[in-house]
Amino acid sequence: MTRKSSEVTVRILLADAGTFHHEEVRVPAAILDRHVRLVDALLEDEDILRRIHLDPARLCSAQIV
Repeated sequence: MTRKSSEVTVRILLADAGTFHHEEVRVPAAILDRHVRLVDALLEDEDILRRIHLDPARLCSAQIV
């Protein structure tokens, strides 16, 4: 799967002390080719980890916007 854009927007849903909120982050589109699941990319990919810190215990879902 090849992406035309160099980045994609991902909306992540986070849980925090009983409340939920979402954040949108821009990530390299190439990560979608390197990982089967978007969640794995967010938690394990070095390109993502250099850009954002994401607490796996708070992550509920992720989707491409």
